[in-house]
Amino acid sequence: MRHPKKLGILVSGGGSNLQAVLDACAAGEINGKVVAVISSNPEAYALTRTKNSGVPAYIAALKNYASREARDAYILEILKKHEVDYVVLAGYLGILTEPLVKAFERRMINIHPALLPKFGGAGLHGLNVHKAVIAAGEKKSGATVHFVDLGIDSGEIIAQESLDVLPSDTPETLQARILSEIEHKLLVCVVKGLCEGSTVE
Repeated sequence: MRHPKKLGILVSGGGSNLQAVLDACAAGEINGKVVAVISSNPEAYALTRTKNSGVPAYIAALKNYASREARDAYILEILKKHEVDYVVLAGYLGILTEPLVKAFERRMINIHPALLPKFGGAGLHGLNVHKAVIAAGEKKSGATVHFVDLGIDSGEIIAQESLDVLPSDTPETLQARILSEIEHKLLVCVVKGLCEGSTVE
């Protein structure tokens, strides 16, 4: 087996996608190792998961910096220090600046809980996405993994998977089903491909 790739994960919330990647790395499913986790939220449960896994954790809350550029310079410094090969945005809510995005061009991915290009962009994250999907009367929803570019949810799509929106779905139930049935597996699949030098179709 080739040398494991080093992964940096950016988080803001519960960290279940982070956990899926950690577990897949530990099981040998991904030829990679999470070497740093950076959270925009000091209260994120993802930090507890990180601590339990023994991975170094860092907090980069925007309120602690003069600007987004200053925060991203700190994030880039951490990623470089750990010699990260790929960056995974796993429920990360910050909008990244050009120097950070360019430093990891086609090596930084994001998972979004909708079928992009629909229901992406500013303000469409978390439950807001699922509220919008239900309000629009969509019959299908799902998740998308894409490369990060300078837009919001606008990068090249790597993979997506869908499920039926049920008549009984609330934003909360739709969110839970997409997370458990699609997001974890889809993210692991794409990260596995990246670490093997390929991306899934």
